[in-house]
Amino acid sequence: MVVKEEKRNKTEQSQVELELRLLEALEIYPPVKLQGIHRHFVLYGLMEFLRRSFDRHFSADEVLQLLERFYNLEMLKPDDEETDILNHEEDFSLPQSFFVKEEP
Repeated sequence: MVVKEEKRNKTEQSQVELELRLLEALEIYPPVKLQGIHRHFVLYGLMEFLRRSFDRHFSADEVLQLLERFYNLEMLKPDDEETDILNHEEDFSLPQSFFVKEEP
């Protein structure tokens, strides 16, 4: 009985420690940047911060699960309209007024 209680307390303590380290990491890597082009860089930064803090590998899924405890990550997902705007390509050409007309 005492062993189970000790084990549970140790697990709770390590969970609290993990959450505290994640919150420290969020000072450097704000969750608002998990949106858009910075998303993967911020996620990698959080993974590295936790890896250095606990000397073990954290997967992107593990970090996202931790973040889900504090934030609604669904709100950070890009809209289809936003993706369409970013993927829209248009040929570039200089206006005719840019070209100097040579005098004969």
